[in-house]
Amino acid sequence: MKVVLLAGGFGTRISEESQYKPKPMVEIGGKPIIWHIMKGYSHYGFNEFIICAGYKQHVIKEWFADYFLHNSDITFDFTQGRNDMHIHNQHCEPWRVTVVDTGLNTMTGGRIKRIQPYIGNEPFLMTYGDGVCDVNIGKLVDFHKTHGKTATLTAVIQEQEKGVLDVGGDNAVRAFREKSHTDGALINAGYMVLEPQIFDYLSGDDCIFEKTPLQTLAQNGQLMSYKHKGFWQCMDTKREKDILEKMWNNGRAPWKVWEN
Repeated sequence: MKVVLLAGGFGTRISEESQYKPKPMVEIGGKPIIWHIMKGYSHYGFNEFIICAGYKQHVIKEWFADYFLHNSDITFDFTQGRNDMHIHNQHCEPWRVTVVDTGLNTMTGGRIKRIQPYIGNEPFLMTYGDGVCDVNIGKLVDFHKTHGKTATLTAVIQEQEKGVLDVGGDNAVRAFREKSHTDGALINAGYMVLEPQIFDYLSGDDCIFEKTPLQTLAQNGQLMSYKHKGFWQCMDTKREKDILEKMWNNGRAPWKVWEN
């Protein structure tokens, strides 16, 4: 089963970093966040990736072009008047990575539609290139297979960030308490499983996947949720990037399932 990663947006909310590179290439612990996402999928045996690139897509291509070189022990031999390279040891994952330029201004649904030729008539996995999670992808896929619907998304609870008020009709605050985990609402965290029929719900480059396609799927009873009670964190802002960086550096990165 192939894994589709959305990695083409401008990342304007983290412009401190995205002015130089696509948001999925912003580094956590010295590696792009998209590498962390891919390591998670690879842990569960999914090693074929299709990256929907757009903004500064050359950065993604150049990083993967150099990845084997940077993770190998190599002798460069110029003694015969040639540049002969001898690989001694390499430490790369068994990945097959296809980077597709899906356009600069294409919306999420349009990007998925553009990679249809690379998918064929088979189910596939899809997530966003800016969020890490410790969801058991094997169990997610098993759940998807049980219900026979077109799409499954991973749902997580987005916690409140502020104190909670109980306000009466006269605008008087009746009670105040600190936020708790139960105050949050379920949100779409990505980490989806999609049947090839999903392409029938997608139109042109201006198609926003999270609007009409998902809404129509829900209305048709073709969208299921896999509730995940573990860790999930997106990286929309510099503050969120710093949170993930601190967790990684302190050895408390729940998404690092490949070593847990």
